[in-house]
Amino acid sequence: MATLVQQPLVMECTGWGSYRLLDSGAGRKWESFGAYSFIRPEPQALWQPRRDSWQADGEFIPGSDEDGGGRWQFAGRLPDQGWELAWNEVRFTARPTPFRHLQFFPDMAPVWDWMREQLGEMTEAETMNLFGYTGLGTLALSRHGRVTHVDASKKSVAQARENAALSGMEDRPIRWLTDDAAKFTAREVRRARRYDGIILDPPKFGRGPEGEVWRLEEHLPGLVTDCAQLLDTGSRFLFLTVYAVRMSSLAIAGLLEEALGHLPGVIEHGDLAVREDGAGGRLLPTAIFARWSNPG
Repeated sequence: MATLVQQPLVMECTGWGSYRLLDSGAGRKWESFGAYSFIRPEPQALWQPRRDSWQADGEFIPGSDEDGGGRWQFAGRLPDQGWELAWNEVRFTARPTPFRHLQFFPDMAPVWDWMREQLGEMTEAETMNLFGYTGLGTLALSRHGRVTHVDASKKSVAQARENAALSGMEDRPIRWLTDDAAKFTAREVRRARRYDGIILDPPKFGRGPEGEVWRLEEHLPGLVTDCAQLLDTGSRFLFLTVYAVRMSSLAIAGLLEEALGHLPGVIEHGDLAVREDGAGGRLLPTAIFARWSNPG
């Protein structure tokens, strides 16, 4: 039976060539994305910034409502089609979006490394990326075998395919699916499919391609239960991230323990965090996670 590790962990992103957390504080963060830097809201940056002033190419000004909204203010003109960045061999386009992101989540970099470590030397693995967004996790997994990429947004799936082409990976065995993640997973259970690894990054609230409503607290338990049925004693991992909710990582770890307790391995949980650039940089938490791994 899977063992739940009670002590929380930190999965730390230290930045890389294309990305740095330059400073944070007073509810904001200042980051560089290649040649450009941006200021974005960050409620968990409760401390004060260490630098006296931030000079950025753009700043996202949040709306008055707690659940989102807002707009970008730019100091100058940015490339209309975005600009190219890279993480290892994965190349992708960055561009400010109306949702304050830049078409990828840099704090996921240690997760991509961790998934690869679980798959080791496997080259014919079957993995699935639910709520796959613009596909960086999918492309990271694709060197290990076949990947099923699922997202409800046609625009996100199209961007993921563009990132695959930019990376020279358009011929890799990836299924690009515009579908409701929960409905697709339920169909995979009925088909008696199995996977070696699953990553899921569900939103707090969302809609499927046919107007299906997703509410995290209501629908996550059922989705995790279905994901568990797609894994077996030979599977290697399940990784779950949750952003922007008032919830403990221990809560989602308990959910994984209930669903995956019949399998061997270890269940761990904690925070994703980004380390500020430079000596003595602080850790800025960004999300919570729970993960199951099975070294076999």
